Amino acid sequence: MKKRNLSVLLTLLLFGNVTLSQAQEEKSNDDHFWISTQIRTRGEYRNGALYPRNEGDKPAGFINERARLTLGYDRSKLSLRFSAQHVGVWGQDALVDKNGRFILNEAWAAIHLNDSWFVQLGRQSLVYDDERILGGLDWNVAGRYHDALKIGYQKNGHQLHALFSFNQNDENVIGGTYYDNSKTKLYKNMQTLWYHYDFTSVPLKLSLLAMNLGQEGGNAETKEADTQYMQTVGTYLQFSPGAWNLSGSFYYQTGKTASSRSVSAFMGSLRASYNIRPQWSVTVGTDYLSGSNRAEGTYKAFNPLYGTHHKFYGAMDYFYASDFINGYAPGLSDSQIGLNYKPSSSVSMGLTYHYFATGVKLENLNRTLGSELDYQLDWKIRKDVSLSVGYSIMRGTSTMDVVKGGDHRSWQDWGWISLNINPTIFVK
Repeated sequence: MKKRNLSVLLTLLLFGNVTLSQAQEEKSNDDHFWISTQIRTRGEYRNGALYPRNEGDKPAGFINERARLTLGYDRSKLSLRFSAQHVGVWGQDALVDKNGRFILNEAWAAIHLNDSWFVQLGRQSLVYDDERILGGLDWNVAGRYHDALKIGYQKNGHQLHALFSFNQNDENVIGGTYYDNSKTKLYKNMQTLWYHYDFTSVPLKLSLLAMNLGQEGGNAETKEADTQYMQTVGTYLQFSPGAWNLSGSFYYQTGKTASSRSVSAFMGSLRASYNIRPQWSVTVGTDYLSGSNRAEGTYKAFNPLYGTHHKFYGAMDYFYASDFINGYAPGLSDSQIGLNYKPSSSVSMGLTYHYFATGVKLENLNRTLGSELDYQLDWKIRKDVSLSVGYSIMRGTSTMDVVKGGDHRSWQDWGWISLNINPTIFVK
């Protein structure tokens, strides 16, 4: 009996070795598997972040963490990504936890039909241009992802992507689904066309974007669906001659809000950066997002949708990363100037000043919202380890109190420190 078992085992081992050898012979030299791990721990002190605080409100402090594991496989005609993460605040979960919040933030496959065309399907991050409209929101501990189909083309500097998404909250038997947009901010369906071209004769990059977004309205109690469609079209330009880096964007929105109001809104931005010397650079810019000063009629407040707002409208996230209150939608005018210093290849720091005002004049209110000062230091300790520190202050006005809450006479500040460990291992 033992001899028979030994014979079977040797046969299996021999067969296994032959199969493995054949697989290795068939494997392309371009095939590779890789593993990426990330532990990002951030401690925050909030004394007026996201929303202004009232006099007497105590500051908040916490440590949040992202633990992410990404598996990737790439070869000439196929790419796969699976990324799972656990995010939360230290102490949020019980020491013995049977219901952990471990979710997939990426799960997609891309099939390359030829050297130019590909199809990518599944849960993925949609990041385009400077992330004004579609961004990965990496600052947030969870990030942002979409369940979508992407069809892409790339050749001779031209790129064209078509994005399609259709969402439900369950496997329904009858009827549609009502999404409470005030909580989930999820769309019912989305179709987007993005075109990009890198010019060869001049250092110019051009992008065009057109999005049709279906947002669910209707009755939340009866769950009667009523999808309304809003369109966003626009362009992004980047010009980098010599020591300059110039960029600008313009987007226009039309169609309907989820509550069936007609939309006519726009936004524009301009940025100019200049490298004074290798260590020093200065940046000036302005952003304008139109606002609406009436509760009825055409809605004129621009919605920056799924952009990474933390990058643009102040690090304390008063605007678009958090909502206005009391039904206000005043838009935003943001003028900024920043100074950046890079003393070494591993250390950089920046100081940026923002002047905020409403995009539209509100009745009996001054347009000035306040000023914010943001400082950030980044230190790349080694290849896979980096440390970032930031501190911000906001000096608001009485108009800020009305549209965002809090008391502008109270001191508003915010500080944070983040350690990011993100090694990647490639396996041939």
